[in-house]
Amino acid sequence: MSIASQTSARASRTLRAMSPILGMVAVLILFRILAPDAGISLLDLRTIAVQTVIVALASCGVALVIVAGGLDLSIGSSVALAGVVAGLMAKDASSTAAPWIVMLAAIGTGALCGIYNGALITFFRIPPFIATLGTLGFFRGVAKWTSGSSPVRGEAGWLADWVRPVPPAEWLPVAPVVFVMLALAAMSAFFLSRTVPGRQLTAIGDNAEAARRCGIPITRLTILSYVLCGAFLGAAAAVQYARLGGSGDPSIAIGLELKAIAAVVIGGASLSGGVVSIWGAVAGAALMALLDNRCTAAGWPNFVQDIVVGHIIIIAVAMDRWRSRSA
Repeated sequence: MSIASQTSARASRTLRAMSPILGMVAVLILFRILAPDAGISLLDLRTIAVQTVIVALASCGVALVIVAGGLDLSIGSSVALAGVVAGLMAKDASSTAAPWIVMLAAIGTGALCGIYNGALITFFRIPPFIATLGTLGFFRGVAKWTSGSSPVRGEAGWLADWVRPVPPAEWLPVAPVVFVMLALAAMSAFFLSRTVPGRQLTAIGDNAEAARRCGIPITRLTILSYVLCGAFLGAAAAVQYARLGGSGDPSIAIGLELKAIAAVVIGGASLSGGVVSIWGAVAGAALMALLDNRCTAAGWPNFVQDIVVGHIIIIAVAMDRWRSRSA
């Protein structure tokens, strides 16, 4: 490789790593110009941190799918279904047992959604885009059916304290759930970079045919990636359930898949597979939360936020294509 090629590759990697930070700086400068009176307080920062958690957990999950060349459009529906099942399971539970029931039920439901997606893609050879587009409607329909199309009230217990922007302990800088999210992100990053299955997932996304000839079990690992993605979505559903005060709502998380995928791409991943950054995805999720918070602080209506987020997704995909062509 020539010196010019090495320099170009190094610059591309640096741009991938810095893109979420540059995006945050751009958002802060933009809102400083457009809404100078909407300053950021400590409560705003704590709120942004909590708002980051759900998108970050979803991003960590879908990153495991994207790195292997897959895609999951059923993210929001999976979260809604997992939240409803958690609410039904915890409805009559005691306040002591409810948080554990919520977490296990939500994570288990998310994993089952992942198994279903993975089976459709591997055994029936359905393209990930089509398969998960179908389950997007299927999971949402099951959530409405099992809940009677209305929120299911249950107990949240100490989970409700863990998701409040102002932490229960004064010495904590942010809510406890933020540290849980960071720990799960660290586990996901370790899995991808330090374990054999994680490296094999990356190899599948980089060149599926070469991975197959090397004896990598593509079917089993593809299903594993969707199961792990579903487990992360279940964790996000538990957080959403607690944030709603112990309510499993079948109508929540609409559009969450767009934010999660955008966060992963902003964080330096390639939609073609083979390249992903878990910490970049977390930073991308923080960027999305910062943008939502600043739009609200500036008093912008929801449709303006949707327009802005939609264009961020377009820019993120355009950046991914530009990086692919320049690689």
